[in-house]
Amino acid sequence: KIIMKHLILIFIFFLFSILAKANENNFFNEAKDLFDKKKYEDSKFLFHRNIVYNPKDSESYLYLAKIFKIEDDKRQEEKNIRTTLLLDPKNEEAMYLLIDMELERSNFSKADELSEDFKKICVDMCEKIASIESRLKDFEIKDASWGHSQ
Repeated sequence: KIIMKHLILIFIFFLFSILAKANENNFFNEAKDLFDKKKYEDSKFLFHRNIVYNPKDSESYLYLAKIFKIEDDKRQEEKNIRTTLLLDPKNEEAMYLLIDMELERSNFSKADELSEDFKKICVDMCEKIASIESRLKDFEIKDASWGHSQ
């Protein structure tokens, strides 16, 4: 009789862990669906909730960074981009977003350094290299002409 109670408890425990895992995946999928529908506040809430259950889910941090970019919250955008890259150093989209952020700040030496890293990891977004290099060259031209006018 005691063995039967233990088996039932073990079964219930496994059932709950399977349901918890299903919920965790459901939070991300539902959040992404809301993001795709431009319901950013609702999706932000669910991405945060997904992170509670799965703190190493780099994709949730990436989507949060995208939401904060849309909301023009640079500090939170950068924090989430950096967390994405900490968890997944080869995440091309996060690396590209960070390069873009550094270019917007006119931090061209950092953007150039990140661009070299991007070239090493790119698989799906290699077409972005040309636009990064073009923006860096534009800066070099402006910088050179500004230096001569002094």
